[in-house]
Amino acid sequence: MADLDLLTQSLARNVKRWRNERGFTLEALAARAGVSRGMLIQIEQARTNPSLGTVVKIGDALGVSVTTLLDREQGPTVRVVPAEQAVRLWHTGAGSFSRLLAGVEAPGPLEMWEWRLMPGESSHSDPHPAGTAELVHVTAGELTLTVDGAAHRVPTGASASFEADTPHTYGNEGDEPMDMIMAVSVPPVR
Repeated sequence: MADLDLLTQSLARNVKRWRNERGFTLEALAARAGVSRGMLIQIEQARTNPSLGTVVKIGDALGVSVTTLLDREQGPTVRVVPAEQAVRLWHTGAGSFSRLLAGVEAPGPLEMWEWRLMPGESSHSDPHPAGTAELVHVTAGELTLTVDGAAHRVPTGASASFEADTPHTYGNEGDEPMDMIMAVSVPPVR
């Protein structure tokens, strides 16, 4: 993919992300930035290459730099927490304990799920609403977590967190069942 195409896609993803994070409608951002709603739609769908002046206006309206809007690394963030990095909060001599496996800020509903995937099976998910976050903790086997086309291995005992407003797939490429606990946080409706 050409650098210009990568920048166009990064800009699309980042404008949409920051607009949603700020709670702006397309109309509100268009008014604040002094650009047309149609231009914003084309930018968020990666169908246009706006001028630097337009990008500066949008950045100013969102309160972020041009660098942030064009940053390719601002895509979906996946953080894998190895088992040995889980934080033990307390324990007793008899063997009781609690461990903080992973956490994210969650302003809205939070769901917890139990999943099992048999060897060779996978489950694809379309993007959730902007701001949705997921946490997974693998209790058996190994999860192959693919977020926005990038695969991440999550072995038994490890946890991962990611922004789920992009396509993602849970897969079991191993030869034993994969069990995991998953929490999903959906932002409140504005």
